[in-house]
Amino acid sequence: MRTTIDLPEDLLRRAKAIAALRGVKLKDLVASLLAKGLMEPEQAERLGHDRPIPVSLRPSGRTIPSLTNAELEEIFLRDDLKEWGLDRPA
Repeated sequence: MRTTIDLPEDLLRRAKAIAALRGVKLKDLVASLLAKGLMEPEQAERLGHDRPIPVSLRPSGRTIPSLTNAELEEIFLRDDLKEWGLDRPA
């Protein structure tokens, strides 16, 4: 089904970049992300979504905070864009 939505330019650019890096169509990426976002909480928990990444311990015993999936995705996107010479301005 076709629909129209207004997105902020930066969000649309990021979505297009991620879709290109993954080799998928923008509409397929958006549909996938929307489906994940609309998942019932029980189903998301059962599939392991929204679970924090385990915290590791250094030999000193201090904890190292985990990164969220969004933070990891941003790191991967920045690395991929840098590799392709498409660095985003800092």
